[in-house]
Amino acid sequence: MVAEAKVLCQQSVPVLDVEDFAKNVHEVEDVVAVAPSISSPKSFDQNHASEPVSAAALLSSQADVKPVDKIPDLVPASADQQFFPRLRSGSFADIGPRRYMEDEHILIDDLSSHLGSLSNFPKPNAFYGVFDGHGGPEAAAYVRKNVLRLFFEGAKFPRTSDVDENFSEELENSLRKAFHLVDLALADDGSVSSSSGTTALTAMIFGRLLMVANAGDCRAVLCRKGEAIDMSQDHRPIYPSERRRVEELGGNVDDGYLNGVLSVTRALGDWDMKFPRGSSSPLIAEPEFRQVVLTEDDEFLIIGCDGIWDVMSSQHAVSLVRRGLRRHDDPDQCARDLVMEALRLKTFDNLTVIVVCFSPLDHRDPSPQRERRLRYCSLSAEALCSLRALLDSSASGWL
Repeated sequence: MVAEAKVLCQQSVPVLDVEDFAKNVHEVEDVVAVAPSISSPKSFDQNHASEPVSAAALLSSQADVKPVDKIPDLVPASADQQFFPRLRSGSFADIGPRRYMEDEHILIDDLSSHLGSLSNFPKPNAFYGVFDGHGGPEAAAYVRKNVLRLFFEGAKFPRTSDVDENFSEELENSLRKAFHLVDLALADDGSVSSSSGTTALTAMIFGRLLMVANAGDCRAVLCRKGEAIDMSQDHRPIYPSERRRVEELGGNVDDGYLNGVLSVTRALGDWDMKFPRGSSSPLIAEPEFRQVVLTEDDEFLIIGCDGIWDVMSSQHAVSLVRRGLRRHDDPDQCARDLVMEALRLKTFDNLTVIVVCFSPLDHRDPSPQRERRLRYCSLSAEALCSLRALLDSSASGWL
């Protein structure tokens, strides 16, 4: 039943000259291990990012999590400045109860090795993304295939070895431009249906900086000392801020769906629902950003499509992964466990999960030594005499 759609970008790509990058970036595909492709059907399910979910469930799905706006972007001066994450990741995907698989994802634990001479990034550097398609697999597949070219060449990505406030600002501006470039590219590509779209969540790590960009209802959750911290906000029509923006731009929310059709308010593609280029539209490709400086308290990051979060809270997912890492220390297995848990909880969507660990493979939290417990008991004089008589009779039986 499992239809794995895993993309592992962990092999090295030949160094590319800057001028050759645009025409050669497709070579990355040659070193990406992709699950067997799923043929495009003639017709798809309704163009909904997900089936109906109760508004109460969605509004409460992030209620148990520490708000990210309470996390300072900069670490206090007293924090350990010597800490740098040692990255390793794993993923798992399943078609779930759907007829077709429309999710895509990508993992790159060492970004420099893929971009060659284009990169001058702080170490470590990494790129992760989950793209949850709807209205067919074309849009999500296009984004996964072209994301490196459009993000790191078309968007004039910052190239510096220093992570400071200027780098953070340039990175955010570049990612915002990249999301819009991808959105426009989907409009121009004839192989992608105008009714096909995809949500997109990307996470980048440069040195100790974690930057998450999100458009849609995928979610990134950081585990800090066992506590779930949302690094993204779901973009759904039922949320007051998104509903207000939609209605101000002429859209409407009908039974929890944008214009009665789509269960998200931000996505790439879906050009049959967007206004002409240059016009403000209720459905937008504008990402929201959240960032944090990682410390030794940060254990791992979970990135998952909405099929996970429709049936599971952020804290539930963090607790499950944390137990798994302490037991077997395998992020691939943890991703699979999350998918299996969502299936057990009767999710109704495709499922894709990435787990990114910030510690080396041999790192484990030391288990406290259990003190040997000695149990003492006392015997009455009568019991002691009975015990002595029993031992004496047993001894004489051996003689």
